[in-house]
Amino acid sequence: MDTLNSLILAGSLVFLASLVVSSIASRFGAPLLLVFLALGMLAGEDGPGKIVFSNYQLSYVIGTIALVVILFDGGLRTRQDSFRISLKPAGVLATLGVLITTGVTGLFAAWVLNLSWLEGLLIGAIVGSTDAAAVFALLSGRGLEINRRVGSALEIESGSNDPMAVFLTSALIGVLGQQGQDAGVAAMLWLFVKQMGLGALAGWAGGKAMVWLFQRLGPRGAMLALFSLGTAGALFSLTTAAGGSGFLAIYLAGIVVGNARVADLPNLLNIHDGYAWLAQVTMFLVLGLLVTPSNLLPVAPYALAISIVLMLVARPLAVWLCMLPFPVPKAEKLFMSWVGLRGAVPVILAIFPLMAGLPNSQLFFNVAFFVVMMSLLFQGWTIAPLAEKLKLKLPARPDVEHRVPVVSGQEARYEAASCLVRADSPAEGQLAGELALPGGVRLAALYRDEQALEPAAGQTLRAGDWACLIGPGPALETAGEAFHPPGDDPYYGYFTVSGLARLADLADSYGLTLSERDRADSIADYCKRACGYPLVAGDVLRLDRLEMVIRAAADGQVKSVGLRYLTSQ
Repeated sequence: MDTLNSLILAGSLVFLASLVVSSIASRFGAPLLLVFLALGMLAGEDGPGKIVFSNYQLSYVIGTIALVVILFDGGLRTRQDSFRISLKPAGVLATLGVLITTGVTGLFAAWVLNLSWLEGLLIGAIVGSTDAAAVFALLSGRGLEINRRVGSALEIESGSNDPMAVFLTSALIGVLGQQGQDAGVAAMLWLFVKQMGLGALAGWAGGKAMVWLFQRLGPRGAMLALFSLGTAGALFSLTTAAGGSGFLAIYLAGIVVGNARVADLPNLLNIHDGYAWLAQVTMFLVLGLLVTPSNLLPVAPYALAISIVLMLVARPLAVWLCMLPFPVPKAEKLFMSWVGLRGAVPVILAIFPLMAGLPNSQLFFNVAFFVVMMSLLFQGWTIAPLAEKLKLKLPARPDVEHRVPVVSGQEARYEAASCLVRADSPAEGQLAGELALPGGVRLAALYRDEQALEPAAGQTLRAGDWACLIGPGPALETAGEAFHPPGDDPYYGYFTVSGLARLADLADSYGLTLSERDRADSIADYCKRACGYPLVAGDVLRLDRLEMVIRAAADGQVKSVGLRYLTSQ
């Protein structure tokens, strides 16, 4: 019993310390996953914690369970329109991109470590895929708002490139272990196709089945979150047992569920956010405990060289080659080249050779772990400054508060939310009947000094009022802008114009010089013709002396733009 109490106390203290330190480190822009990893190492046998932990199989199990939770949560937050826009480039990166990265990194690793080319390629395969936990945490978990087109591409890539990495790692282990030489190239390719195909099919079908169960059984709140977690685990296990990629299946299932009309979806997302952070903290603490820092020192110079080649040569080469068929702006390709984050997946894949008993397997593990640390340290710490430098970072949009579903039958068709009317906001001083809100959103109630007011058309909104809104979930996401002050230099412009407005009217109002063809277009048609890629919120187009900033777009079609007037050419 004393031993059990000691274990619980030690685990709790390490866990709490990681949360406290991470809250402090986040103020300095430090990647939180690197903090968790470092704390795990400090708690290990080479650190002051002196905890001896070398159970690779248990670490593999914990890492796999954590990735299931993280991938499902990431899928739940992936919007369908973003998925459609970014699927093709992300799919090429998740397959051909991993192959190119593996080849370039692996051949260099073989040369610098004096290994056979097969062993070098195995190292390349282990570190060849981006990590969903790292990408989701650093792009979404830190509240970083970046261009949705590039952000979604990176998230979809990280959520779907595991089959290629697992396939390459398993195939090379089989060949090196004298277990797969008779299988042939055709059998290996069939294994990959089977993993991808079954994973995609199971993800779509499993997601549809989850939605059907949620709507029929009607669990709510914490019970819905537990129910979804249980069904997600079952889907992962069944898909893996059938020979498909359970990781791909669970990510796609999350996308299906997150874009369906599921009752209590906002609460489900909030609870799963906690599950995902718990999984990330636990996984990186355990992986930090697993490594012995003193064992990394002998390989550090070689692993650093491999990290540099991976970050500055292999990843950029893969991105630029894979993006050739797609009209991706240069700034986005530069950003995607740098944000090839490595995290838990390479460390978990590095456990495969250890469990297979391959020669040099400990070397593979140490190199992979060092590469992950370098990726989190250099790439993770510089994401936000780079996004700002490349003009891909967007200002955070004001959000509504206290969102709850308004259930109609078995589906959540509408949501209710509240907003505080702030001083100098567009809503202050407006009549309730004239309040500019997104399509489908209505003012349902108004509270002032803890008293409910009838939101009649003649009621004037004041600073400090609480406005209760009802509308479709996607429309509510932008409703908060009406209740917040725009600031001195709003990124999205001072005026909002519908995408259906004619450019001729805009030209006459602002004295713009446009061609006859441009004058005949609507704003949406002009934007579509002027750009060779699907437009998303935050994209900027110049129109003579005006800058049009895309405020809202769906499936690449511009719905509204903000106008910024340029005082000089």
